[in-house]
This record gives sequence, structure tokens and C-alpha cells, in this order.
Amino acid sequence: MSIQDTPPDSPTSVQTLASRGIQPRYGELGQSCRKLVMNRLAEHLAGVFGQVDDTLFECAEHAENNQVQTLFFDSMREIRKQRPQIERTYHQKVSQNFSDFLDGKLKPAPSATEVDAEQLALVQNEDYEESLQVTNMVSRVKSRCAQALFALEQRLALLNNGRKLGEDGNPFGPQMIAQAFREALAPCPFPLRIKVILYGLFDQHVMHSLDSLYTALNQRLIEEGVLPNLKYSAQRSNSSGERPAAPPATPQSAAPGDTTPTTGHAPQHAHVGPGAATEPGSPGTSTQPAQPSLNLDGPPPVDPAQLLSSLGALLGERRQRDAEAPLLGGTRSIASFAPRDASRTYSASDLLDALNRMQRQSAEDLAQRLSQRQQVEGLKVDLQQQLEASSPHPEQHKLADKEADTVDLVGMLFDFILDDDNLPDSCKTILSHLHTPYLKIALQDRALFTQHHHPARRLLNTMAQAGVLHGGEGDERGLLAKLQWVVEQVIQDSSGDLRLFERLLEEFNEFTETLKHKVDLRERRAVEAAKGRDKLLGARQQALDVIDRSLHEREPPAIICNFLQQTWADVLVFTLLRHGEQSKEWKRASEVAEQLAWSGTVLDGAERERLQALRVPLLEDLRKGLQQLGSYHENGIRRLLHDLVACQHAVQARQPGLAAKLNPTLPASPLGAMLGEDAALVRRPAKGSGPSPRAQVLAKQLEHIEFGTWFEFKTGTQKRLLKLSWFSPTTHNYMFVDQSGQRAAIKPLAQLASEMEQGLVRILPQEAEAPLVDRALSAIYRVLQRFTGRTPETP
Repeated sequence: MSIQDTPPDSPTSVQTLASRGIQPRYGELGQSCRKLVMNRLAEHLAGVFGQVDDTLFECAEHAENNQVQTLFFDSMREIRKQRPQIERTYHQKVSQNFSDFLDGKLKPAPSATEVDAEQLALVQNEDYEESLQVTNMVSRVKSRCAQALFALEQRLALLNNGRKLGEDGNPFGPQMIAQAFREALAPCPFPLRIKVILYGLFDQHVMHSLDSLYTALNQRLIEEGVLPNLKYSAQRSNSSGERPAAPPATPQSAAPGDTTPTTGHAPQHAHVGPGAATEPGSPGTSTQPAQPSLNLDGPPPVDPAQLLSSLGALLGERRQRDAEAPLLGGTRSIASFAPRDASRTYSASDLLDALNRMQRQSAEDLAQRLSQRQQVEGLKVDLQQQLEASSPHPEQHKLADKEADTVDLVGMLFDFILDDDNLPDSCKTILSHLHTPYLKIALQDRALFTQHHHPARRLLNTMAQAGVLHGGEGDERGLLAKLQWVVEQVIQDSSGDLRLFERLLEEFNEFTETLKHKVDLRERRAVEAAKGRDKLLGARQQALDVIDRSLHEREPPAIICNFLQQTWADVLVFTLLRHGEQSKEWKRASEVAEQLAWSGTVLDGAERERLQALRVPLLEDLRKGLQQLGSYHENGIRRLLHDLVACQHAVQARQPGLAAKLNPTLPASPLGAMLGEDAALVRRPAKGSGPSPRAQVLAKQLEHIEFGTWFEFKTGTQKRLLKLSWFSPTTHNYMFVDQSGQRAAIKPLAQLASEMEQGLVRILPQEAEAPLVDRALSAIYRVLQRFTGRTPETP
């Protein structure tokens, strides 16, 4: 081994370098590295601010209201004003980090994952959201640049008198780069919504450029003879039954001239179970860091890594209590399928080989298989049989605890999918066939559970969300065919290459965007049609209010009541829509209703004389009104007016029997034909007791509900998900659309509140709109808490 290839933490290395007196050369090299980094970062940070205006302008165009739009425009000006200070602070921080590193004073940048559950309660929501933005950016870079970062850290340690870099102790590492930007933004008065946009641009322009930066830095150091033959080796799984802890990745000597770091396996294929402590493919140490104590009695941890560790701990407790007991969904643990006396464990390669065979079998007659739901219990039985068939001593072997946890966790995820009320059954059936490919991914890459942006996780979430939003009855939109095509592509690919998931996600998103555009267009048309009909309903409501006031405490004969409620109400509606509420025509039509109802009651002498004087103008106005409707011929109008006059005379002669016989069949209401079933939505004065106090409270809450909120409607045993699309401030009617954007129901406010009180309607909680995997992991956590006795069992 050459002296340059000696590991940096070797005492011999430190003595030799110091004795040869070459530290000044490394000091000059360090400044050269600093200059390279600062120039690259300055270039890419300029790209961030160069795109801010375009991004904010686009956001303003799609803002949900004027207030938010103003926020985006104001932020453009504020960011321009703050830009010099942000850039200056950022570059000073990065430069100072490197100086502190050379002086041995650099402290690791804070990480959101280091905050325990109790501390999380003390962190402000905005601070935690920023921490999450930084953590997600950093984790993506670490996963993508594992080899380059490992090599850079070894070489930087050599520049720094051989002192080994601690966790996130690389001054040019992604944690330091991202945290410097966060600190530069800290003094700026930007709201969180604007900061999230800035973090997104920073991730796009700066964090994505770190790949080439680390390559350039390593090449610069190699050219100066700093560990030119450094070799990267990832952890391998031992094939023996009892597998000791894998040795950490360490710098190794290589053949002369070999300057490219190499690995035994790509980082994403290194095995990690649910309870593992290190990221796949990341360099570790021979001594595992102490795990923070887990609070398994509280709600599901917010941090994904803590949640995964907690799930592993709860699964371990459940297995120790009773390995035969069912898990979420009623499926038993894979540990219960193994021989009880087994003392050895299958290797990771044995497990993956078994899953590959299962996946190849699934690819046969795939179209027929996809029409039948794939149950988790059956897959576990199949997996155990595959393992035993390939083992010379199956009675001695079982799965290791970590592998068993992963199998059970993925199994519960797919049991959750099969039990999810939000998903149509047809979508559940198709998605259930992703179980085996996703189990392979989970065994190779625990980022599936810890990183929201993981391509396979995003694809599953996106497909499930499309099923919820657009997978209603029937499949005229082709969603099921698209879901089936994606599942076929995943099953037929045996490599587990995440780039396949990225391509499928991109194509599926294009499909759903087109689908969403059609649904939105259909919904907008439904809303516009509802608004037009609502004007008619509002006018009809006012007309019936006039009729009800005219009949208040009066009981005229049936002919007059029916004429007012069925025919004259339509005259009032058309008069109101044509002339308006303040017009003399509307006032006169309302007065006619009052006079006609009055004429059908027993009057005294003076009132009969008044009726005699009013009769001619009253009949003339009735004639004009009936002519407006267009549903009466002249002879019909003449006969109807004759019957009304005869009724008036019979009433005044105190001959109610004669008046009762005068009840001609009135033509159908043209307005009723226009409104159809919506005519029943007009509110009439409630008889008897009004809404209960509880219904009144619900009605108040409904008045402030946002458009786009999803409701669940129950009819017997059937459930239907509908979205609130529009609310009429005039008639207080709520219009709901289905997943296709078609109008599905219109509910008056009082009726909707009453049905909610009865449990026939409920607002879906916000967590129901969360991504599928997030909802599943939280549900699994709560179920395991109950199974381990931490929370009471629920019926």
C-alpha cells in the first residue's frame, strides 16, 4: 500500500505526513478546494434567484384568491431586496464552515431527525417544516452520491491531519450546504409558503448540482495524490445461517492506476430491515451508534425514520408475545409459518431468489391473474414454500427478525390497501398484485418507508389517489386499464431498477393530468348549470314565499289554493326574473296573489263592495299573467277565470259545497318541467319542531366548509364519496359531484345537517386525503399499539 493509500485514521499515517512536512501543500490544496466550491455554489445560487420571479408569477396566476395572489407579487419585490444579504450570508457561512473544519472546530449541522418526540412538541410548526425541507433535500443527495461523498470524506480527513470526519462533519456535505441556506433565510420576513418555494428552487439548482461538484472535488484531490486508489465497498449479506454484523465500508488498496471507487452492490440494493440504523449503502462504523429511546406510547412519530424504528420495535414485541396472532388485516406474521425449532436463518439472497421466482410466476397469465384479488395470507404461504423448496434443510431455517419485520410490514401495507374504504374494489384488486415487487424493494431499500419522494412510494401513492378521485363506478375514463398496464410493467421487470418507477410515474402523471383536466371541465360545466338553475330556484322560493304570506291564516277553496300555488307562482317567477324585485310589475303580481286569496274568504258588506270594485282589474291582471306562461289557450283562460269568479260568488253566498266542486285540472307547470327534480329543493316553512340544537351547530359549521371537501354518503350498506363543488348563498343548497366531475347530488343546508346528525353523511377527515403509504403506516402503528397493550382495544 502506498503512503497516500493509508487510511486517514491510521496513527502511522499521521506521523508520516507530519514528519514529511507536506501539510503546507495540503493547506494550499484546501484553499483550492474552497475556491472551487465557492465558485460553483455562487453560480448555482444565482440560478435560484434567476428563476424566482417566473416561479412566483406562475404561482400567482394559479392563486386561489386575490389575497394569496398579492402575497406572491409582494414576495417578488421582497426577495429582490433581500437577495444581496442572503447571498452574502450564505457564502460567508459555507466559507466559515471550511475554516472551522481546518481548525477542528466544525460542529455537525442540526438535523430534523435528531429531534425526539418530546422536543417535537416544542418546535414551532414552521421551524419543523423548514427542517423537513432540509432533511428531504439532504437525504436525496446522500442516497444519490453515497460513493462520491464517502471518497470525499476520506480525502478531506487526510487534508485535516488525518482526523476522521464525524457524522455530517463534511464542510462541503449536503447537510452543511442546505443548512447554510436555511440560516441565510432565517432573518428574512418571508412566510413559510414562500420559503418552501425557495427551498424547492434551491434543491433544483444547488442540491442537484452537488453530484458534479463532488466528482470535481474528488478529481482535484486525486490529481494532487490524495488517496488516488481509494476503493469503496458496500456491506454484503453473509450467506451463512448465522450472519455476523457486516464490516463497514473502508478505503482499500486497488490495482495501480485504478482511480475509480467501486462497490460490490449498488447502494440501493444493500439490505436494511425496518429497524436498521443506517441508510443503505452509506459508510458505517464497526460500532453502531446508540439508538435514541423510542416513545411507543404516543402518537405515530412525525419523522419517517423514527416511525420506521418504532414499527420495528412494536413488531418485535408482537412477535415475542404471540407469533401466531394476526396482524392488521387478520394476516398472520411470516414468523408463524416457519418451523418452531428452526435455529438458522435464510440469507438475504435466498429471500430475494424466492421473491424473484414468485414474481416470474406472477408474470405468467398476468391478464387473468389481475382480474382476481391477491390476498396477503396466500403470498406469505407461497413465500414460505419457495424458501423451503430451495433449502436442503428447511426444518432448520426461518427468516431473520429484520426480514420477517419487513415482510410483515409490507403485508400490512397491502392489507390496508385491500381494506381501504376510499378505494374502489376494482382498484384494490389491481394494486394488490404489486405486493411481491414492493416487498423486494423494501428488503433492498428501506428508503421506501422513510423517504416521501421515493419513486416506488410516489408511484403507489399516485395510483391510489387516482383510484380514489377518478375510480368510481364504471371505467369510461380508462383508469383501470392504465393502472393494469403500470402493474404489468412492474411485475414483468425483475431488476427492481428505480428508474423504471420514475418513468412509470412520469407517464402515469401525464395520464392523470389529462384525466383531471376532463374532470375539472365537466365539474365547471356542472357548476355553471347549477348556478343557472339556482337563479330559477331562488326566484321560485321568493314566489312561494309571496303565496304563503297571501294564504297565511286563510283557507280559500281548493281551486284558489291550487291556482296560486301551481300557476300563479310561475307567473311570479317569470315576472321577477324579467322585471326584478323592485319593479311595479312584481309588486302588482304579488298584490294580485293577496287579493285573490282574500276574495276566497267570507267578507262583510263593505269588503264585498270593495271586491266588486276590484274584480275587473283583478281579472285583467290574471289574464295577462296567464298569457305570459304560454301554456294556456284563450278559451282555457276564459274558462279558468269564469271558475274563479264562480268560486268567489259561492264563498260570499256561503255555499262551500258549491265552491268545493269548482276544481278544474290545471296545466302542468312549465317552470316545474324546467327544474325537474330540483323543484323539490325549494324550502317550505317547516311544520312542527325545527332542527335540533345539534343540527343547528352542524349547519353553522357547514356554512364555512371549503369547496373541494370530500363527503361520505351512506345509503344502507353502500357508501359513496362525493366532493362539495358549489354552495348557493341564495338558496343555501350544496352541490356535490362524483369522481368523474358529474353532478351527483344537491342537498339543502338543513337536510344536509340533519343527515350528518343521523350519521348518514360525514366529512372525510383530512388524513383521509393524505398519501396512501402515510395513512397506512400511521394505521399500522396504531394497530400495533393496541396489539401490544399500549392503547385499549376497540370494538
